[in-house]
Amino acid sequence: MKNIYTKLSLVALGLSASLYSQADVRINGFANLTAGITTEDTELDGYTDSIDFSHASLFALQFSGDVTDKVTATAQVVARGSNNYEADFEWADLTYAHDNNSTYTIGRFRLPVFRYSDSLDVGYSYHWITAPQTVYDVAFNNLNGVRYDYSNYSGDLEYLFRFSYGNYEDEIAGGLNAGDDVVLISAEATYNSFKGRLVWGRGNNVFTSSTLDESVSAFVNGVAQAVGGVDNIPAGVNALVDDILIEDDEGVFLGLGLEFDNFNWFVSGEWTSITLEDSFSPKDVAYYVTAGTRIGKWTPHITYQARDGEDDIKFQDRVASLPAPFQPGAAMFSGGLQTFFFEDYSLITIGARYDLMQNVALKFEVTKYDNKIEPQINPGDAVDTELLNFSVNYVF
Repeated sequence: MKNIYTKLSLVALGLSASLYSQADVRINGFANLTAGITTEDTELDGYTDSIDFSHASLFALQFSGDVTDKVTATAQVVARGSNNYEADFEWADLTYAHDNNSTYTIGRFRLPVFRYSDSLDVGYSYHWITAPQTVYDVAFNNLNGVRYDYSNYSGDLEYLFRFSYGNYEDEIAGGLNAGDDVVLISAEATYNSFKGRLVWGRGNNVFTSSTLDESVSAFVNGVAQAVGGVDNIPAGVNALVDDILIEDDEGVFLGLGLEFDNFNWFVSGEWTSITLEDSFSPKDVAYYVTAGTRIGKWTPHITYQARDGEDDIKFQDRVASLPAPFQPGAAMFSGGLQTFFFEDYSLITIGARYDLMQNVALKFEVTKYDNKIEPQINPGDAVDTELLNFSVNYVF
């Protein structure tokens, strides 16, 4: 752990020196110390049947300083256990407060996709150990670009509008996903104990991975050998590959969130849809519903979440248009690649949060996982797995 604090201290000193001439630097931090183990000899959410203390643990520092009376600089450095506690910049941005209602942000910042996007890494800010992964596990949490925020109220109604534009690059599904010309529009409103939010986004996406590259190369090389060279490959084969690959393809994101919280008890949920029509990627629909009650320092809760990323096999008409000798191989290539990325599963989590002291919370959860696809692929494999998690979350 000494390596973490050394790196973070150097970052803090550097930021302090660069901002000292303009303003005092405010330093806040948070940490999640999390352990997990599965009850079966299988992997779930990065955990196995050997207890792991680092996978979901992290330590972070956030630095902010007023450059002028209207401009604020913010940087967040996060050291994740899953990354061997290497300290990385999660955010680095400048915010200009035009007036009491409007702000402009430029740099690298958290994209306002979900209810808890702004505090996604701050486990202390919500009742779970980690936010529901079926919804929150996406490759576009952080954006390099610009954002405009407008907030206001009318009577008891408070509302917030956000417009974001930029690009991102992140790892997901064993590969690298990059998005350009990303536009995200979100709107949320709060009325007494009720809150609702709507989100729409789109972007041009490129996805690369070793698994995908190897599969495409094996198919194309096989066809080339059968026809005596790459120059003789039927045009329909190249067209099929172009259809399947994610190369500058438009992706569309839709999100809906509803919440009721009267401080004694709460119920909330989020629903999302991600579509990449012209690619191997199926339409992903995910949602969760959670409820809990606050009893003194205790917050028992239950959450049901699900993701449906299983779809009909696409491009069958393209396969059927190929010469007959190539159709079986093309069908195996296209269908196999698409089904490899299919997902259809649900989880039920029962847990409790205990506020040990100010700014420190203890949490315990039991999660039951149900994979609805695997029995069709490997009928002998187990589909019911339980995950046990314990976490200490604190802020300072």
